[in-house]
Amino acid sequence: MSNKRGKKPDPPGKRNKGTEKRFIKFIRSEHTYIYLGTSLLAIFGLICAGRTPSSWSFLEKLPVLTNLLCIMLVAWLAVSFVALLVKISHWSNYEKTFLKQKATVKASRICSYVIWVTVVLLFIDRPVMGFCSLVSTSIASETNPSDFLSGAVYMIYTSRTIYLTGIVTTIELAVFGTIIAFALALLFVFLRIQAPDRSDNDAIKLLKIIASDITKVYSTIIRGTPMMVQGMIIYFAGYLLLRGTGMNTQQIGAVWSQFIAGLVTISLNSTAYMMEVLRGGIEAVDTGQMEAARSLGLSQWQAMRKVVFPQGVKNSIPALSNELVINIKDSSVLSVIGVFDLMFATTSIAGIYYRQMEIYCVTAGTYLILTLIASRLLTLMSRRLDVARPPMLGSDSDISMTVGSSSQPLKTAVDIED
Repeated sequence: MSNKRGKKPDPPGKRNKGTEKRFIKFIRSEHTYIYLGTSLLAIFGLICAGRTPSSWSFLEKLPVLTNLLCIMLVAWLAVSFVALLVKISHWSNYEKTFLKQKATVKASRICSYVIWVTVVLLFIDRPVMGFCSLVSTSIASETNPSDFLSGAVYMIYTSRTIYLTGIVTTIELAVFGTIIAFALALLFVFLRIQAPDRSDNDAIKLLKIIASDITKVYSTIIRGTPMMVQGMIIYFAGYLLLRGTGMNTQQIGAVWSQFIAGLVTISLNSTAYMMEVLRGGIEAVDTGQMEAARSLGLSQWQAMRKVVFPQGVKNSIPALSNELVINIKDSSVLSVIGVFDLMFATTSIAGIYYRQMEIYCVTAGTYLILTLIASRLLTLMSRRLDVARPPMLGSDSDISMTVGSSSQPLKTAVDIED
């Protein structure tokens, strides 16, 4: 069996050229439902034009240009209506009408791009500049405005230090907690999948059975209880333990802070889930991989470390990366033990101004942005780590064993570590 290597990713310059080619192809190609799609866009542009211009509006000083843009949108709607009538009346031979002629198709495509530019200008002038004006007015206000959006902007701006501290704490908890959990999960999953081997003595067999059972109980307890309860138990257990050593409250706070307790909670909670994900990825590796490695003289530990583990971790990367997104959201429950995360900052700001709806909506949007950014970064990382699946271990005459991301052919001799 030949040794197949993963395809190297394209360099950035080549990828950029490919993106430019796809964009040019999109601009020049004929699009389906161009009249319907652009008409919906034109209606949105007219809605934007109907909004009251703000003090930041740049089209308010050019009423002639504004009217011209609106006339263009209405004209496109009229043309689209005529195209609809033609299609209905010539349903069976629509391909032979003047609308499908090459010149007409090209003209409609160019006009649709003009409509796109028109709508973008109106969108920037009305909603975008209107929002910028609202933000400027809200920031300059001496009291909390009564309307929803202005009040939200005012509260976030005046309490920006508190809010940013909460965001930074949430990111730290999620990132460091996920990294620590991954390291612990690698250890725990190794203990979880241990099975007595024929070459083991009785003591080793007993230790493997005990280690496997302990990790099973750990996974069952952690995954069967809420993180909020786990956080409270871990925090107060650490507090009582240090209290028993004679330390006072101030000394305990310097050693066992709410942040440390929250980080321990997230790490231990994520470890249980990551362990099961890794176990599934390892068990998905073909059993012939282990059998072939053992037949070549590798011990169980060497076969797991060099053959099965690298492939199992690779199989688990997509599910493991989702744990970071989950930790960003689930860290909000740690506010019950006083961790100054985004949720704690939100409740603090709501308590200052006695207005909850505005700040909670902003926080929901903040969590959404954080999770989207994390998902995008993890997707890019998965693409960078994605390599071709290594070939199955075949016969003794042609066998390759995967070590990390490289493949080393093993044909006549195997280098086995002591």
